[in-house]
Amino acid sequence: MSDTTINCRQISKGKITGDAIVTKDPISFLGGVDPKTGIVIDKNNELFDKCITDKILVMPSGKGSTVGSYVIYQMAKNNTAPKAIICQNAEPIIAIGAIISKIPMVDNPNVDIVATVSDNDNITVDADDATIVIN
Repeated sequence: MSDTTINCRQISKGKITGDAIVTKDPISFLGGVDPKTGIVIDKNNELFDKCITDKILVMPSGKGSTVGSYVIYQMAKNNTAPKAIICQNAEPIIAIGAIISKIPMVDNPNVDIVATVSDNDNITVDADDATIVIN
């Protein structure tokens, strides 16, 4: 099978390859993710009790308090953050968190990214080139 390239928009610079973890639910990092472990603790999220550390997090958008940006930053300092973030539609909380934490992030893909990528797909996020490649 050949690689699939998806065009998108850069939010936070960087290029990284890893395995995807996908949710159809928006994530609030404040109260929704444990920054010490990287485990989703929001019981209403389909990723409840799953770890997003070192994964390419694929989601429709973020939600919640502006403090969520700092939680992402704390996760980066704790080495519990995702490798990259892909949103269908990014909002400022997640975008700022990714930028200050130097986590590659993209949004506005030219496909429904949540429906296109599956858990454990190996993907490359190249925010510098504004592409996502499903390897």
